[in-house]
Amino acid sequence: MAALAENIAKVKANIAAAARAAGRDPSEITLVAATKTQTGDTIRAAIAAGITVCGENRVQELTAHLAEGAYAGAALHFIGHLQTNKVKYVVGKVDLIHSASSEKLLRAIDRQADKLGIVQDILLEVNLAGEESKSGFLPQEVPQMAALAANMTHVNLRGLMCIPPRAQYLGANFRFFENLHHLAVDIRSQISDNKTEYGTLSMGMSDDYPDAIKAGATHIRVGTALFGPRPPLPGTE
Repeated sequence: MAALAENIAKVKANIAAAARAAGRDPSEITLVAATKTQTGDTIRAAIAAGITVCGENRVQELTAHLAEGAYAGAALHFIGHLQTNKVKYVVGKVDLIHSASSEKLLRAIDRQADKLGIVQDILLEVNLAGEESKSGFLPQEVPQMAALAANMTHVNLRGLMCIPPRAQYLGANFRFFENLHHLAVDIRSQISDNKTEYGTLSMGMSDDYPDAIKAGATHIRVGTALFGPRPPLPGTE
């Protein structure tokens, strides 16, 4: 686990350097450790080494790790694709859902939170490039969905999230990050009376988080740079 601690320290140093280069305070950026396919022991080791936020991609892994107390000592976010029939396993279990990607899902989250008597923090997922293989709202749909979320009783709209196309070269995704930042500013001006704090920008992963920070990211989702190449999923070997 020594390598894991070294990786975490390196990523944190890189975050600080990228923030300073952009004229930003490093404390404005939250490192979300993407724990997809990691064991409970690895997650616990990461938290012991300084990870304060874990981001889970799969409901099944989330449920299993919660049962074994693997996330103890860290905040928990859900950062993967969420199906409406799995909402009951996520709402109320995580501090923030990054991937509210459709009106149907948004309403399902609100209903489940109502059943639990809570208010669930969420981000709207934006499909900036209009990729058919990815979920998320198209940019032109975001203002209407943001207004809907802002008026829901059991949902707190905290900001936006994106997963840009796979970059073909270093810096290729910077324009997408800038576009999300501009969209977020527009949305903020339209929902200035929102009942909760709005301003989270979840964007950037292992290969491009310095560009995301330069463009205004507040949360970066990093897996490989922390944990190394992911082990294969069960049944895929």
